[in-house]
Formats: sequence, structure tokens, C-alpha cells
Amino acid sequence: MNRVLSFLSRNRGLVLVCAGLLVILTITGCGHSSISQPWNLLNITGHMPPLQFTLMRDDGQTVTQKDYLGKPVLLYFGYTNCPDVCPTTLADLATALRQLGPVADQVRVLFVSVDPARDTPAVLKSYTNAFGPWFVGMTGSQEQLVTLTKRYRVAYRLGKPDAKGEYAVYHSSAVFIFDRQGKARLLTSLSDKPDVIATDLKRLLAE
Repeated sequence: MNRVLSFLSRNRGLVLVCAGLLVILTITGCGHSSISQPWNLLNITGHMPPLQFTLMRDDGQTVTQKDYLGKPVLLYFGYTNCPDVCPTTLADLATALRQLGPVADQVRVLFVSVDPARDTPAVLKSYTNAFGPWFVGMTGSQEQLVTLTKRYRVAYRLGKPDAKGEYAVYHSSAVFIFDRQGKARLLTSLSDKPDVIATDLKRLLAE
């Protein structure tokens, strides 16, 4: 006993450090760490403006971001004649949402066409319906689209029409994810798998 007391007396600093570490380990082991865990997707919190737009929905109604407050929103720019990137991206999002189960109904994917000349509301509705009930097609005037794409630094450009009048549209492929309050939170890329997207969406829904 005397030896223990003597050791404690000579190594008081070490004892205090060990005690402090024990407290920290105890706190973090309770299930509620004070240190936020990193997201799987790119965290853009504070680096992009909140959701804001005025567009025409695929049912012909003019809508704004206010119509989607209270739901996490995934914002993606593309066009229905896209041969590869758009259908692949939307299919991956559909797979991720199906992994969420019933809570997926709280999420909306806004597919904004940057090809309004061909993508009428009717065309958009038929296209988005193929991916699931969570998808909503949207378009607008060139002025509205330019305003929105500049807001999120999205680039797009119409290609030169061929002999039949067909053309490609070059556009960014990222998906912006906003929380229930319309704040920009996450960004996906083509390399992000559906299960990774689903994991972060589930965490966002739980906030």
C-alpha cells in the first residue's frame, strides 16, 4: 500500500493525464461522440448557397424551393436525350433510394433539364416516371436556367446540330444534396456508389 501511495505521489502528472483520457474514452463510448463523423460524400456545407429556384414542374405548374422545404432535395442537371451519364446517374439514385425503404418518400430528386427546347413538361414527366416516384422533372426559360446554373457553378453547353437537327448537351454531372431546411450539404460524383449515397441520405434524414 505504501508503495502505491509513493508511486502516485511521484507520478501525479501521469495519473492526471490517464484520468483525463479515461473520462474522454468513457464519453465517446456512450454512443454520442462530440466529434462529428465524416460524411462519405463530399461535404459542401457552407460552401454553396441554399436551394433557390423558380422553374416549371413536369405537371406544368410553376414551383419554387419553398414547395420542397421539409424534404431533403437532390438537384441534378441534365437532359432526356442524354445517352449515358444522365440515365446512369438517375438509376444509381433510384437504387440508393430503394435501399432506404419507406423513408425514401421523404426525399425528392429534382431533375432539371438544360434542354428546354426538347424537354417539355410532358417529355420530362414520362422520363422521370421511369426511375421512380421520388423523381420530378423540371425546366424553365433560358434566363431561369442560366440563373440557377450560375448559382451552383454548373456548366452546360448545347452542341452543334447535325443534319437531322439533333444535338448533344454538355453538362456537369454532380448531384447537389440539400437538407430539409434547403441548405447545401453534400455533393456526389460519378464514382459514388448507390450504397454510399444511401448511407449519407439515411444520416441526413435522421437529423
